Amino acid sequence: MGPKAKKKSGSKKKRISKADQLKQLQEEEERRQKEEEEARVKYEKEEMERLEIQRAEKEKLRKLEAKDLERRNGELEELYLLEACFPEAEKLKRDSRLLSQWKHYIRCDGSPDPSISQEINTFISLWKEETNETFEAVTAKSKLVLNLIEKLKLILLETPSYDLQEKNIIQYQGSILELQELLHLKFNIATEILLRQASTLADLDSGNMEKVIRDENVTVYVWANLKKNPRYRSIRFSETQTGFEIPRVLATSDIALRLLHTRYDHVTPLGPVPTASQEHTSTVTYFGKDEVKSVEAAVSKDVQEEYKEQENESNSVHEEETKVDEQGGIEGQTSSVQEESEATKYELEMKLLSETVSAAQLLLLENASEKPYFFEENEVDLCQFTALGGVHHLDILELPPQCKPRKGWMIVEILKEGLQKYTYPPETAEDFETENTFPPIEVMLEVHENVIFFENPMVARWDAEGKHWKTDGISNVSYKSEDRLITFSLDTFGPVTLIQDAHVNMPYQSWELRPLDVNKVLLTVTTVFTEIQIQIKENLCMLASIKLNNQKHSSILEEKWMTPVSFIIALKEAGLNIFPTGHSHFYVVINYKLPLVEVKAYRQMALLSSAFAFGWSKWNTVCNSDKVVFQVREHLPKEEPIQNPNWTLLMFNGDRAQSLKINESSDAFSEALKEETEFHSTLYHMVKDFASKEAMKKVRCSSCQFVDSVCHMLLSTRLLSYS
Repeated sequence: MGPKAKKKSGSKKKRISKADQLKQLQEEEERRQKEEEEARVKYEKEEMERLEIQRAEKEKLRKLEAKDLERRNGELEELYLLEACFPEAEKLKRDSRLLSQWKHYIRCDGSPDPSISQEINTFISLWKEETNETFEAVTAKSKLVLNLIEKLKLILLETPSYDLQEKNIIQYQGSILELQELLHLKFNIATEILLRQASTLADLDSGNMEKVIRDENVTVYVWANLKKNPRYRSIRFSETQTGFEIPRVLATSDIALRLLHTRYDHVTPLGPVPTASQEHTSTVTYFGKDEVKSVEAAVSKDVQEEYKEQENESNSVHEEETKVDEQGGIEGQTSSVQEESEATKYELEMKLLSETVSAAQLLLLENASEKPYFFEENEVDLCQFTALGGVHHLDILELPPQCKPRKGWMIVEILKEGLQKYTYPPETAEDFETENTFPPIEVMLEVHENVIFFENPMVARWDAEGKHWKTDGISNVSYKSEDRLITFSLDTFGPVTLIQDAHVNMPYQSWELRPLDVNKVLLTVTTVFTEIQIQIKENLCMLASIKLNNQKHSSILEEKWMTPVSFIIALKEAGLNIFPTGHSHFYVVINYKLPLVEVKAYRQMALLSSAFAFGWSKWNTVCNSDKVVFQVREHLPKEEPIQNPNWTLLMFNGDRAQSLKINESSDAFSEALKEETEFHSTLYHMVKDFASKEAMKKVRCSSCQFVDSVCHMLLSTRLLSYS
C-alpha cells in the first residue's frame, strides 16, 4: 500500500462524529454509575452482614458474661473450699515444727536446741572454755556448729513472719553471729597451735612447713617460712593448683601464709527478716485495712495462743470425754455444745489463717519501689550480685615461737596476745617504696567443683571497716574454666570471694510444669545458659537434672530431696539462681504482671497440677500487665509423652478465665474467645469444661502439702513475670 492510501485510511479514522463521541461518553458514564451503584449495594450489604455478625457476637458475649456473672459466686465458693489446702498445709507445717522440737527433746543426744536461748548460750560458753583444740578437733565440732547455724537460719526463713516475734528474730540472729565468730576464732587458735610446731613438721626438700587439711565444709592451706630463702617465692600446695607468688620481702620474713577456704559464707551480713507488722502493712492492698486489723487481732489471740497451748487443750478435751463416759445425759449435751464451739473456733482459725497465708504469698511477689543506693565506690551491690563457692580467708601471719626439745620435753613460748597478723604492706611505708618493695601478691585458687559459673567470675575482697565486699585492690584476674582455676593479684590479704551476676539466668526463655505421678510434678525452666528440671512431691523438692549447652551436667544436689526453702538456698549456693527478689526488676527486663493476678494464677495452677500440664506462651509478653496468658492441656501421669501435644491457650486476669481463639503459631495477638467455649471466674472451672472425669478426680485428691509446695515454687520462680 502506498503513502496516499495510508493517508486516506488515517483521515477516515479521524472522521468520528461528535454525536458518536457524545454517545460513547454517555455509555461510559452509565457503566461507571452502574458499577458504583453495584459496589455501594454490595458494601451496604456486607456492612449490614458485618454489623449483624458483630451484634450477634456482642449479644453472645453479653449472654456469656451474664452467665459467668450468674454462676460467679458458686464458682468462687467451690474454689474457696479447694484452696482450703493452703491453710491446712500451713497448719501441718506448724505441727511439724512442734514435733521436731519434741523429737529433739526426747532424743537427748547432748546437742542444744538452737531456738532455746538458754541451751545455745550454755553450748557457746562451754565451747569457749575448751582450749588447745587442734584443726581436726575444730573441724569435727564445726559440723555440729554449722548444723545449728543452718537450723536457726531455716527457722527465720520457714517460720511465717506472723508467727515470729521481733525479740525471737534478734535472739536467733544474735546466736548465729556468736556461733560464726566463735567458729572462726577456734580456727585461729588451731592455726596458732599448728604453727608453734611448724619446725617439727618441716618438709625435707624445702625446709619449710606445708600443710593441707581437708573437710567437707573447710579446707585449710598453711605454709610456714622457716628457711627464709629469697629465691623460694613460688608456693604450690602439693596435689593442688592452689598457691601464691610472693614478693622478696615476704620470702625473707618470719611469716606464715594461711588460706582458710570455707564452703559457707559467714562474712556477708545477714539479710533483714520481715516482721509481722511489715507484712500486714503490705497486705492492705490485698484486703481492706479494717479486715487486716481483725486478722492481726484474731491471729495473735485465737490462733497463736491456741498454737502454743495445744497440749493443755488436748488434756481438757480428754477430761471432757471422761466426764461424758461417767455421767452421760446432761454432760453429753455439754460435750456436744463444746464440740460445736470447738468446730466454730477451728473454722474461724482456718479462715483467718487462709487470709494470712494469702497475704504472705502476695508479699513474696512485691517489688521494691526504690533501688538500693550505695555510697562506697567499687562496692558490690548484693542485690545484683551473689557470692559463690564460699569465702577464701587469706592471711599473712607472724610466725609464733617454735617448740624446742629439752631433755625429753617440748618447750614452747606462748604469746599472751595469741596469733598475730603480719601487716602487708606496712602502714608506715612511703608510696614509692610500696610500689617497688611491696608489690601485689599473686594468688591461685581452685574454684569449688560444685558451683556453676555461667560467666567468668569476678573477685571481691571484704572491707572490714565498711562491712561490705569491694572490687578495688584486685588486678590481673584470669579464669581457666577447663581447669577451674582463677588467678589474680591482691594488694593486701583478707577475706576474698567469687561473685556472679545473680540474674545471669533471667529472664527465662520458657518453662513447663508437667504431672509425673500422683502428687508429683516436674518443673522445667529453660534459660539462655541452662535447662533446670525440678521434681516436686508432697512437701519436698529435688533437682532432677541440669543441662549446660544441651549437655547433661552432674551435680551433688541431684536425687537429694529437701524442703522448698532449703532447696532454694541450695540451688542459689550452687549458682543456679532462678529465684527473683523484690529488687530483681531493677536489673532484669521483666514482663511485669500485677502481683494479685500472679498469686491467683499460681495458686490455681498448683491446684490443677496433678492432672494438667502448663507451659510458657509467647503471647504472655504481648497482653497487658493485668492479664496472664499460658498454655494448658490435660496430662494424666500414666500417659505416654506426646511429640506434638495439643495445648489450649488460656488468658486469666484474676477474676475471669477464657480460652483464646489464637494459638502459638498465629500471626497476631487477639483476645477473641475460642468457639464453643465460655467465660469462667476461675481457672479450675475453665479447664473443667474440657477435662475428663479422671483428671478432675485426681485434682480433688491432691495432697494439701503437695499443692502448697508447687505453689511456693511457682511464687519463688515468678515464671509469668520473668519469662
